[in-house]
This record gives sequence, C-alpha cells and structure tokens, in this order.
Amino acid sequence: MAKGKDVRVRVILECTSCIQNGVNKESPGISRYITQKNRHNRPSRLDLRKFCRYCHKHTIHGEIKK
Repeated sequence: MAKGKDVRVRVILECTSCIQNGVNKESPGISRYITQKNRHNRPSRLDLRKFCRYCHKHTIHGEIKK
C-alpha cells in the first residue's frame, strides 16, 4: 500500500459559545476537545455537542484548524 495521507486524522473541537461571547474574566478559557474523524466518510467540518466546563452546559463544538 502507498503511504499517503492517513484516512483517520486528529481534529480539535472548540466551543462556539465561548468564542461568540469572548473570553472575559468570568470565563477562564475556551473548552477544547481532541478527537479523530474519518476523512473519507466526513470530508466536511465536524460539529458535535459536547460539555463545556466554562459555560457549564452542553454546547456545539466545531472543528478548528491546527
């Protein structure tokens, strides 16, 4: 087999709610998760509902560039 691009790639998911509200003194940071996705099955950007420990609720986490 040829050694080209891997099918499964590591992606970083970032809380969209924290980004929209901006990082202020109340929020100590932005929630991020690291996961994998299959490039052939899902070529578009990944959006998942994950728990944000800074917002204290489940929010949409979107894929960001590395």
